[in-house]
Amino acid sequence: MPPEKNIDLTAASDRALQIRELYTKLEQRMHGGAWSPQELMIGYLYDLGELGRLIMAKEDRWVHQGDLPRELEDKLSECLWWVLVLAERTGVDISKAFTAKMNELSADLTKSVEKGAS
Repeated sequence: MPPEKNIDLTAASDRALQIRELYTKLEQRMHGGAWSPQELMIGYLYDLGELGRLIMAKEDRWVHQGDLPRELEDKLSECLWWVLVLAERTGVDISKAFTAKMNELSADLTKSVEKGAS
């Protein structure tokens, strides 16, 4: 499988950063400064835990009351938002990195699948 061109996540990243800027203004007003990358990561981990419980609820492995489909959409979107924000804060070009990782996985998996077919 040929390598893909960079997958463009620019619009999603731009929108995520617009929202992050609003949070920064709120944090500055309420706490005197924006969250550090470590604090951002803690926020992301909290949402990942909630996402895990929602996934379990979708599989009837966790009791959940509420609008599960909507909450699952919201939490997946929030988790993507965190990744985009963290990429920017750590200087990672997420479009380039994602494309490179998918190309690497595709090549490795294709070799493994072909090896098993022989």
